Amino acid sequence: MTAAPYTGHPATELYQELDDDARHWLDAARAEAAAHAPAWELRFAEAGRRCGGGDPDAARVLLLLAARPGPADTTRLYRQGTAAERRAVLLALPSLDLGPADGVPLVEDALRANDTSLVAAAVGPYAARHLSPHAWRHAVLKCLFTGVPLAVVAGLGDRARGDGELARMLTAYAAERTAAGREVPEDLRHLLALTEEL
Repeated sequence: MTAAPYTGHPATELYQELDDDARHWLDAARAEAAAHAPAWELRFAEAGRRCGGGDPDAARVLLLLAARPGPADTTRLYRQGTAAERRAVLLALPSLDLGPADGVPLVEDALRANDTSLVAAAVGPYAARHLSPHAWRHAVLKCLFTGVPLAVVAGLGDRARGDGELARMLTAYAAERTAAGREVPEDLRHLLALTEEL
């Protein structure tokens, strides 16, 4: 099955944001990545500095899509990377040839982080397809706990619809906030309504 392309930031849009030097650098870096030249991972690391006028996440994702790293290299890039590099790996996961056993541990690691940008990147299409119901419910709750908008959760409506266990968890969380005199997020109310749909 062919993986869906990365759609977070189209390449044409990114190139329009870059100056000539950055575009030339990105072209060369993508060629190195496609050829698996030894320096391509250095280019991955320096993309934030070299493509600072555009979207560094998108630049790094393009390098990953050119390189098509296998499971071991993808895991290593994530584990050894900065937060920004880890975010790019997470964003690229739906378009890499990885199974659940390869990418889910990376998603689960990101969901344990306090960095909301990692949490937001972790709940994309890959998580929607591969996280277990239990893990996915807790990912949604993590978004609510940390203030990550539920709009970034891929497949939210499909996975939440008719999910009685998620409804129970949301109701308990809403009750805790109400008892503590705290506002119940509007996202929670919307999600709770989704769980009631069949």
